[in-house]
Amino acid sequence: MLRDRLWQLIDWLHGFRFVRFGLVGASGTVVNLTVLFIAHEMLFSAIEPAGSKPYFSLLLAILVATVNNFTWNRLWTWSDRRHATARADGQRLRKRSLLAQLGQYATASWLGILLQYGLTIGFMHLGLHYLLANLIAIAIASISNFITNDLWTFRNQRKP
Repeated sequence: MLRDRLWQLIDWLHGFRFVRFGLVGASGTVVNLTVLFIAHEMLFSAIEPAGSKPYFSLLLAILVATVNNFTWNRLWTWSDRRHATARADGQRLRKRSLLAQLGQYATASWLGILLQYGLTIGFMHLGLHYLLANLIAIAIASISNFITNDLWTFRNQRKP
């Protein structure tokens, strides 16, 4: 009985983690759009031909938003986890481990993007309106992205 209640409590608390994950994702969208606008309108305004400008702007926006989301997810969403970059002896963070975790996060994000793309196309072929298909795909990909990051990128590290 106590064990069941404990698992219920853990599941309930875990739901808040998903909300934090969603809020970080929303902030990443704002960062992405802001950087995209600034890069396109100001930073890369001199790039010729003008048709090349969006590629550079979008690349920078995605990079900055990914680092933003990784940072906030690490500091807030999964702040209770002992990360691979934390050392038991209190020494400095190891850059290699932090970069490896960022790489895992980026991989999980790209897998989520591919899943969203594939599901949207698949649902459209089943006859769903493209906006509804994309909305469903975003929900599924977000859950998948959260689970992947929870179990892989930000998993609890075992003590050496």
